[in-house]
Amino acid sequence: METGTKFNVSHQKPESAEKGDNCHLKRRKISRYSLPGIFLILFFSITSCSDFLSIDNYFSDELKLDSIFAQTRYVEAYMWATSALFPDEGNLFNGNHTPGPLATDEAFTGFLTRYSYNGMRFVLGEITAGSMYSFNTWDTYYKIIRKCNTIFARIDEAKDMTTKERFEILGTTRFIRAYAYYNIIVDFGPPILLEDEIVESNEPLSYYDRERSTYDEAMEYICSELETAADFLPASTAIMDFGRPTKGAAYGLVARLRLIHASPLYNGGDVARSVFGGWKRESDGADYISQSYDEKRWAVAAAAAKRVMDLESAGGIMYRLHTVEADADTPPLPEGVTSDPNYYKTWPEGAAGIDPLRSYSEMFTGESVIATNPEYVWGRKSGATVSNTQMSFPQKLSGWNGLCVTQKVVDAYSMIDGRSISNSSTEYPYSESGFSSGVQTFSGYRLNAGVSNMYVNREMRFYASVGFSECYWPMTSSTSSGYYNQTIAYYYDSPNGKGGVSSPNDFPITGYVIKKFIHPSDSWGGTNARRMDKAFPIIRYSEILLSYAEALNNLTSSYTIETGDQSQTFQRDPEEIKNAFNPIRYRAGLPGITGTEDAQTIQNLIEKERMVEFLFENRRYYDVRRWGIYEETESEPIKGMNVEGSKDVYYNKVIPNTSRIGARIVNKRLTLLPIPLNEVRIIPSLSQNPGWEQ
Repeated sequence: METGTKFNVSHQKPESAEKGDNCHLKRRKISRYSLPGIFLILFFSITSCSDFLSIDNYFSDELKLDSIFAQTRYVEAYMWATSALFPDEGNLFNGNHTPGPLATDEAFTGFLTRYSYNGMRFVLGEITAGSMYSFNTWDTYYKIIRKCNTIFARIDEAKDMTTKERFEILGTTRFIRAYAYYNIIVDFGPPILLEDEIVESNEPLSYYDRERSTYDEAMEYICSELETAADFLPASTAIMDFGRPTKGAAYGLVARLRLIHASPLYNGGDVARSVFGGWKRESDGADYISQSYDEKRWAVAAAAAKRVMDLESAGGIMYRLHTVEADADTPPLPEGVTSDPNYYKTWPEGAAGIDPLRSYSEMFTGESVIATNPEYVWGRKSGATVSNTQMSFPQKLSGWNGLCVTQKVVDAYSMIDGRSISNSSTEYPYSESGFSSGVQTFSGYRLNAGVSNMYVNREMRFYASVGFSECYWPMTSSTSSGYYNQTIAYYYDSPNGKGGVSSPNDFPITGYVIKKFIHPSDSWGGTNARRMDKAFPIIRYSEILLSYAEALNNLTSSYTIETGDQSQTFQRDPEEIKNAFNPIRYRAGLPGITGTEDAQTIQNLIEKERMVEFLFENRRYYDVRRWGIYEETESEPIKGMNVEGSKDVYYNKVIPNTSRIGARIVNKRLTLLPIPLNEVRIIPSLSQNPGWEQ
């Protein structure tokens, strides 16, 4: 992907290291351009650290502005170069923008943190305010904000700019700036809001001393900016422009932010008091996080999600769940399901007529046409997503063999008829003893004979997402014998198990790897080994549906919400909740809810559904925090299969034999990333996040 052709264009790919190194990303130098850190560099000449932007580069950038704003094409190039400062959202493991799955109960690895894996660093306590590693992005986002403000201040200097071009640049720039603030608020909490101000470099030090906004102030500002940006953004983009912001992307971010704002962590009550009680702004005593519950926020969140659901293009609904029609290879729906009277109806009223495995998996593997996928409210092509698949591939077949899914996730997947593993039916039983007797093939997937009965009769998202022992790996792009159509086992001393691999940490420590983004043709070893291009879904339509259902479910009264020129009333409507929740279940081949369930039951189902549906899509880290269940969920020890044993004892659920399990930290301070220590030291009024003060 060429710089300047998409909204987010920066890539960061793992690089192979010397033999014995695991997953092996060379640490990238990060240009430091903070608010107001870059200006204090000018005063104090801090040049010893390689993470700081040099003064020469700063002045070079500034001196070019006169020529940049002389012509429209240069202004546009400057704008896209600014957007390129955002990280690749698909880089969840060696990236610099989120703790990600490895900081949650959905993922684990034995890879050494000296090769990055910042999510593990975070939960192991290696991240501190003084040692942020690549999470030191606070300043990068303010560099983006400053560049956007420069565009706003100087755009009229380009005399060849048409009115249409001006609106397009202003709309996109406003989105870019709002997205920078979005990243700050979800990871660091309340930002310093600059609005349109360009912070100058020749002022007394007192000029740079500013307080953070409250969370509520920032939320209103960011959502307002996204609303304004949406007025000037296109409804859709050309295929070649996939990844650029659209009206739906702006509205989708608003829907996500409004749901976060309504959730227990940020909406008063016991959770907000437990984590943020007493955290006040010094100047006026305002709570940084509201300590008063406001139920209306759930209605605002419902309205924001519903707006995305109602967006139209060419007279039809703009977004919908991705589905693939059933064919002769599609397995029949399970028999005897009576919990949902609509289950056997044809999609979208029910689950019949589509292939649930392909409908889900082909969004991620690269099989579906990325740029025209109707479920992507916003996504981007992601080189990191492609590169990260090597972390799951068998070590003996040129992979690193250790990006693991946890037993908690495996156990969360339903049986094929929608029942839980603890309440399976006699027709589709769950058993932790014995092995399958024959090969099953369905939807292009092969389930081997001799597979543990734990992995038989499971829902299709399980097969689309999880690699388990005795799993079949096609890898059909490779033409070297032994590098395709392989069955991979993880027992002790098996070629890809502990004791069998050539690098001591390159084995799946839980007995499972993530296969969600791996296409059947993808291969890393042998002649002609290739990988399909992939996209990372920043916002999927399924998230919008589940957000709508969750928001409605938390209402106890009726609220009228003004959205643009439209007024809508929202209340807890069981039919509306069902209509939003059930299509996601139907797409997975599962029955839905009836609409008679109580609010707590629905909330529990939504939490479980989001865990499974968005596995390794960077939602779990934020979900457990906003729900106020972070300490509860993360206090459960990581479990997996007994990788220390041969096949006869392997299939026992155990806590992996690693000190990392016990070393994982569960602490309220991990609710947010710390503000970098040097920022707090040089800005007296910049309040540190709770728990990170020392």
